[in-house]
Amino acid sequence: MKKISVVVPCYNEADTVGIFYRAVMRQAILLEKYEFEIIFVDDGSADSTLVKLRSLAKEDERVRYISFSRNFGKESAMLAGFKAADGDYIITMDADMQDPPDMIPAMLSAVVNEGYECAAARRTTREGESPIRSFFARRFYSLMDRISDVQLSQGERDFRVMTRRYLDDVLKLCEHNRFSKGIFAWTGHETKWFAYKNIERTAGTSSWSFKNLFRYGVRGILSFSSFPAVLPAYIGFVTGCISVVMAVVLLIITIASSVSPLLWIACLMIFLASLILTAQGVNGAYISQALAEDRCRPQYIVKETDADRRVAVVKEKEE
Repeated sequence: MKKISVVVPCYNEADTVGIFYRAVMRQAILLEKYEFEIIFVDDGSADSTLVKLRSLAKEDERVRYISFSRNFGKESAMLAGFKAADGDYIITMDADMQDPPDMIPAMLSAVVNEGYECAAARRTTREGESPIRSFFARRFYSLMDRISDVQLSQGERDFRVMTRRYLDDVLKLCEHNRFSKGIFAWTGHETKWFAYKNIERTAGTSSWSFKNLFRYGVRGILSFSSFPAVLPAYIGFVTGCISVVMAVVLLIITIASSVSPLLWIACLMIFLASLILTAQGVNGAYISQALAEDRCRPQYIVKETDADRRVAVVKEKEE
């Protein structure tokens, strides 16, 4: 019997993990010829998520969990789940029910029966999101398509069904600053896309603030595009041409009138200084990424797993 591992990163999802578990188990009944396991990864939640996961693992041996010592981010949580998964097929999805579990059978069929290495979901609408957030999200995908060496699908989610071969290739990319959407695309394996309309959270609130999304987007650009590093060179060439024209204009003004050109010169100096600072900032971002990789710090610290908990319970009973 082939096995399916469902990897679920969680952060403050105490209100949804139970709902999610029951929804996935209903799909497991429909896919009775497969063995199922759910690997919840608690990303240092501040609520009772870990308590709920302990309870689920106690009730059902198919439920496993990994709990971090603090919040390391969704990318680290996904990575920990991928490393722990031993299924023939691996599914990754969020616990907030915005990834519809009833899409699993069709997505799995595309991988098992149609020869795809991966089936992935993408949203066709963003109903329920703020207009500003939706605007920047669309612009991000468009920008990535233009400047990066990977192609992202507009509205794509992390909700995927993957073969073991596909996941093994993903795990070969061992960078510290991970951007999974780019990593998935970089592998080059053919993916079948499943479109659906946006679904609002079942309960709770999203931990993805605009600030977090912006930082995540910057990470994606820096990880899969060198364009920001060379952009100052293009800008420098254009501003060099502009400065020549301005020098000619200032010379004419000085000759034809008594108006002091100092104001123009000051504006020009400020403009050029801002370009220099921008270039330094971009270079600094790339250097900080390289430094993070060079430090070789672990991407997460595990505080507790379901296996640890079960061993502790057995010892307590023996005593």
